[in-house]
Amino acid sequence: MKLVKLFGTALVALSLSVPAVAQQASGGQPDQVDQLAQMVGLSKEQQTEIRSIIDEMQGEIGELRQQARSLQQKMQDEIKSDFDEEAIRKHAEKLGDVTGEIAALSTLMQAKVDEVFTKEQREELDKRMQQMQQQMQQRRQMQQQMQQGQGQGQGKQ
Repeated sequence: MKLVKLFGTALVALSLSVPAVAQQASGGQPDQVDQLAQMVGLSKEQQTEIRSIIDEMQGEIGELRQQARSLQQKMQDEIKSDFDEEAIRKHAEKLGDVTGEIAALSTLMQAKVDEVFTKEQREELDKRMQQMQQQMQQRRQMQQQMQQGQGQGQGKQ
């Protein structure tokens, strides 16, 4: 179960950066699939299959993200003295439906990509994700310590 959560985190990041993947691929920089390939040793066939999964779902997820942005803007437009509570609630309900569908599609994409990995590749990804989480946690702790130190320094002046 822990592997699934860690893998999910990695792929959520991947799915959220799908537009960036397309931009990076055209710019000559390594994209997310290339990085995964280097990280866990994906074959060319696996890379092609993962790219196909992402391409297949990217359009639909992108359209839903645009709908979500539009609904958020409509809600923001209702922030005024003569607001329409019914309209706000209607937009909020639609936004919930859209974000739910984005989550479902992202999870489906993750599950499809997960099928492409071998057991050894999943284990390597799990190890790398644990390392990345530890590094992020260490950075957060350092930032908190620095902020606490700054807060204490201001109180002494």
